[in-house]
Amino acid sequence: MSKVSKPTHTTTTASSVSKKKEAVPLPPLFTKDNYLWMIIGGAIIALGMILMSGGKNQDPAVFDTNVVYSFTRITIAPILIVGGLVVEIFAIFKKQKTAE
Repeated sequence: MSKVSKPTHTTTTASSVSKKKEAVPLPPLFTKDNYLWMIIGGAIIALGMILMSGGKNQDPAVFDTNVVYSFTRITIAPILIVGGLVVEIFAIFKKQKTAE
């Protein structure tokens, strides 16, 4: 069997050596306004969840449809949750103000 030898000598040229570039600091991804809007959206979502969970029957043996299917639980709470998600999307895509 013949043994294939690998070249041991490698050549480098000046064009193959790249110069290190200085790291340029990037601006922050979100500004203070973005975080404020995110907190507001989270609070709206939390309020919707709390409204959706509320209510308790006085007697566990009796099923009260007025408590379980109340207007607040089936209408207001889901609207608040979706509204909070819209606020969160707005907070993510909001551009920072540029100083002129």
